[in-house]
Amino acid sequence: SGAEGSSVMTDKRFINGPKSWMLGLALISTFGFSALTLADWRQAQRQTIVHGVQAVLMCNGLFTSHRSLTQVFDQELKYLEPPRFDGARGTAAKGPYQVDWASRSVTVGTDAPETAVTAIFREGFSCMVLPPATETTSEVLQALPDAPTPFARDVAAADDWPYGDHVVIEQPNDVDQAALLQAAEWAFEPAVAEQMTVSLLITRGERVLLERYAPGFDAATRTRTWSTAKSIASTLIGMLVEDGLLSLDDSLPVDWLPELAASEADPRSGITLRHVLHMASGLYPVDSSRMEYQSGSGLAYWAGESSAMAARRRGLVRAPGTFWDYENYDTLLAIYAMRRVLPDVQSYHHYPSQRLLKKLGMHQTLIGADRFGDFILSSQVYSNARDLGRLGLLYLNEGVWKGERLISKDWIDFIRTPAPVTTNPRAQYGGQWWLVPNDRTDIPKDAYATAGSRGQFVIVVPSHQVVIVRRGLDYGLQGFNYWDLTREVLKALPPAR
Repeated sequence: SGAEGSSVMTDKRFINGPKSWMLGLALISTFGFSALTLADWRQAQRQTIVHGVQAVLMCNGLFTSHRSLTQVFDQELKYLEPPRFDGARGTAAKGPYQVDWASRSVTVGTDAPETAVTAIFREGFSCMVLPPATETTSEVLQALPDAPTPFARDVAAADDWPYGDHVVIEQPNDVDQAALLQAAEWAFEPAVAEQMTVSLLITRGERVLLERYAPGFDAATRTRTWSTAKSIASTLIGMLVEDGLLSLDDSLPVDWLPELAASEADPRSGITLRHVLHMASGLYPVDSSRMEYQSGSGLAYWAGESSAMAARRRGLVRAPGTFWDYENYDTLLAIYAMRRVLPDVQSYHHYPSQRLLKKLGMHQTLIGADRFGDFILSSQVYSNARDLGRLGLLYLNEGVWKGERLISKDWIDFIRTPAPVTTNPRAQYGGQWWLVPNDRTDIPKDAYATAGSRGQFVIVVPSHQVVIVRRGLDYGLQGFNYWDLTREVLKALPPAR
């Protein structure tokens, strides 16, 4: 691309003197920019990330989702097809990868050892990615963080939804069943081949109106939430705010890198929790500049870099709170702040399960971490439709679960209020939750939703007492419109009172 050509031209090889410039011009004249792209030192980094994406998706597909290699190649790895990537390496039969069933690990890039990446399943964490060219020796495994002890499954299968997994599909007289089924067909049989719905759950209050799965999936199948994880992160942060351990408008408790001689002189000390939750930190943009699969958070997601260290290295380029810029690192800064205010690593690792997952009975949900033990709560969460439906119901119930208040009404008001930044697109972003765009009139304005890549949505519509969970394995560039799905579902319900 043009951006790659420009970056290569600033390489030191082309600015150290006239001879270097002449060599550069000769290369351009003879081979064009393609030769420079091949010479780009970041090519190996990009290839590492491509290998890492496949390793993580394969590892989690096999050992977290318990799917077959054929299913993983046909569906999870469909995401890697052009124009996004160069395609998955190999087939379900063979390829430059290795699956170690004993250690529950996957290595991709066995034909290019210097950029090969291994992802290994860790009980309680899902799959953890190792740095490139790392072998899973006993020393390497011992250096990985210990996962929190999986909590006992205390949601009884015989108990009724949502406190158990006994689901009875309700058919209330005031629900248009034909319209409801038509909405499901709209989701499962889209006109666009790139959209693949794997599960759909629709509830009203505590009643399940519809639950449906694609072939190869069922109620127990957990898949990656992608950025729906950000809304789970926001929920946990809200609990810390309620506990008085964090404050929306205090300076973010982050030790910025590199360390300066006088910490008070660091302009990043003006960044608050509110700023990062609004995606308005003012820090150097990475993900919004289409570099997420070449550098930045992509290195933490797929190549074994520390998510916390890299997030703290970005420099300030705008005044905090003045510009909306969707960045994974902003969420990861909030999660790093969570680690900083909790007393120790063990408390940090147990906090999500003790404060949220166990209380809601989200027993199928795993929160992933990098190899340094920092939660990658901007994307790396594996869950299923029912668990995410419980999260939606918690918000529908204004933060109360089984009579216990888990999140405050003030926090729900915060996440549902548009970020007060002029560049907030169509006023549709709140506190790590998405809001109804201000130019849509066919959706109740009180609706709000999580949103993750490949079509992961939890939609809460308080005026209709409805929660909609749609899980997908979409691929390509044409995404699934969750507000259109909301419109179709609400056609089956009576008008709000």
